[in-house]
Amino acid sequence: QGQLIESGGGLVQAGGSLRLSCVPSGRIFSGYAMAWFRQAPGKDREFVAGITWSGSGTYYTDAVKGRFTISKDNANDTFYLHMNGLTSEDTAVYYCAANHDRHVATASIAYDYWGQGTQVTVSA
Repeated sequence: QGQLIESGGGLVQAGGSLRLSCVPSGRIFSGYAMAWFRQAPGKDREFVAGITWSGSGTYYTDAVKGRFTISKDNANDTFYLHMNGLTSEDTAVYYCAANHDRHVATASIAYDYWGQGTQVTVSA
């Protein structure tokens, strides 16, 4: 069974930065599209950013464009979400997800594997 291991969440002041990490393990994820989603209390899970396995294609929801960057370290197949200029609106549980389709999808139903989630809390 494949697993996605996330880390890097925490408490940060508004305007600060965090970096989330996602490490795929337990099976071959080569060729999968990878993404980060988030879910705030009382809200639906939403797409934040996605990247193709090669790293050549990246996609962002409008709310994070210019502030967040998704990337991949090809040396160890680790995926990152670099988050800058954080606001209280970014407070949520963040999930790493993998989709066997090579194309990044924004719908959560398209993703086959999910991490356990990591809490990001931004204080005013």
